[in-house]
Amino acid sequence: MTDTTRLGLPLVQAAQAQKHVTVNAALVRLDGLVQLTLQSKSLTLPPAAVVDGIAYAVPAGAVNGWGGQDGKVAIGANGGWEFVQPTRGWRAMVLDEGASAIHDGSGWRIGMATLSPFNAGMSLGVAEIDHAVTAGPVSVTAALIPANVVVIGATARVTQAITGTLASWSLGNPGASGRYGTGLGLGQGSWARGLLSQPTAFYAPEPMQLDAVGGDFATGSVRIAVHYIEIALPDL
Repeated sequence: MTDTTRLGLPLVQAAQAQKHVTVNAALVRLDGLVQLTLQSKSLTLPPAAVVDGIAYAVPAGAVNGWGGQDGKVAIGANGGWEFVQPTRGWRAMVLDEGASAIHDGSGWRIGMATLSPFNAGMSLGVAEIDHAVTAGPVSVTAALIPANVVVIGATARVTQAITGTLASWSLGNPGASGRYGTGLGLGQGSWARGLLSQPTAFYAPEPMQLDAVGGDFATGSVRIAVHYIEIALPDL
């Protein structure tokens, strides 16, 4: 046996010369894998500058230093990469997607909280957008809520003060004005946190809607996040 079973750490062999090389290689892998944080699971081109201990999930079709390493975790080490094969049940935080993920034995499933033997499960998600307020009584975002999810609530933060003739504003969806909050402030840093008493299913992509109260919008910017649950089908 030359490597450990779970993490693939190299083992020192009997009468091996330069044992420190093997030990250091094992420590590098441990440093990258314990409390696993993946910078991305979609980047196919390795970063030009390799940072020791930084980790990526290598997707299909990766090139250059990651070529032929599809599905593995790449860990920066001494200017190059160490590769480890993840197994079912591994968990990681995927930084560029802002969510945790579970490995199902074939790939990373983002946001999964549960995972059945045939990969049915429930995932938690958040969809976020920076919305530039448009002039008028109503300002509608691009489609933000994904299809086939159950929304728990929404939060928002004014990132650039809202101007206009309005006294306040409300946050909702088309046809459901104020669903996530009313009487909201205009100044930078003002916020909304709307929990739904009855979580609501959305079967098609849906935008968010801002309604001006007591006047019209002129300018401003609001960062909006929708918090939802999604259920996954079992595999064949």
